[in-house]
Amino acid sequence: MNEAESSLNTSIPFEMAGRRFDQALAELFPDYSRSRLTAWIKSGAALLDGATVAPRHTVRGGEQVSLSVRMEREIGAQPEAIALDVRHEDAEVLVVNKPAGLVVHPGAGNAAGTLQNALLHYDPKLAEIPRGGIVHRLDKDTSGLMVVARTLRAHTSLVEQLSAREVHRQYAAVVYGAMVAGGRVDAAIGRHPHDRLKQAVREDGRDAVTHYRVRERFRTMTLVECRLETGRTHQIRVHMAYVRHPLVGDPQYGGLLKLPKGASPELVEALRGFRRQALHAERLEFLHPKSGKTIVVEAERPADMETLLTALRADMKAHPA
Repeated sequence: MNEAESSLNTSIPFEMAGRRFDQALAELFPDYSRSRLTAWIKSGAALLDGATVAPRHTVRGGEQVSLSVRMEREIGAQPEAIALDVRHEDAEVLVVNKPAGLVVHPGAGNAAGTLQNALLHYDPKLAEIPRGGIVHRLDKDTSGLMVVARTLRAHTSLVEQLSAREVHRQYAAVVYGAMVAGGRVDAAIGRHPHDRLKQAVREDGRDAVTHYRVRERFRTMTLVECRLETGRTHQIRVHMAYVRHPLVGDPQYGGLLKLPKGASPELVEALRGFRRQALHAERLEFLHPKSGKTIVVEAERPADMETLLTALRADMKAHPA
């Protein structure tokens, strides 16, 4: 990465007298997060009357502020002409419907062919936004909706909304077991103690809350709706396994292939052919960073999940209770 730098100059309004310097900057430059502004104050990139002061320094009003904005550019990832399913677009944000199998960020073993590569090709200006505008992620084999920030203001707003749990994310999942009712899982999640590629419920983990409800019951499986209150890595996969209803197609968390007794050839084929966790981010709701209006975007379940559900419904008809 390299840095793009620009200078911004303004003065402290007299009505801000008595405020902390970091609080005043947060109001004067709302496009940048409080943590980023504080870091710039501490590094000397934000000066008050030409001098470095502490973030808690009390301003009196009338002082001159000089801010050297240093933003990292995403040059590690190269633009690639990968098709995107864009479900919402304006000057501030994009909402894309990510297919299963597409990795979000370049990394070990995935230097190219990722969503970030595709986004940089779709909008080269995203190179000027932290992490290329990506503010949350989906697992490689989870399909569905992701919001992407196209401006610094949008990035700051969306990160703050996610932190405040104000972004509503709803998923459809097919799990093993005939669930009787929905519920709430409140169980902290952290790195698995023995497998670095997995997460696990653990007391010293970060708080994690998932709400779920039954949508459709089958003989040995259930279609559920999951809503995230928090957004931990693999959260739904870990939580549903924790309540003993692992996701179909997710052997990493206990969703080993289980064929219902007397299953039709069609259902056997659908289950054996479903080689990813049966999880789809179907609805995303957030406040628009500029207008403040509520944006709601929905994405239908992908073909592989519909094929599986069709086979499960046919199985139910063939084996009435």
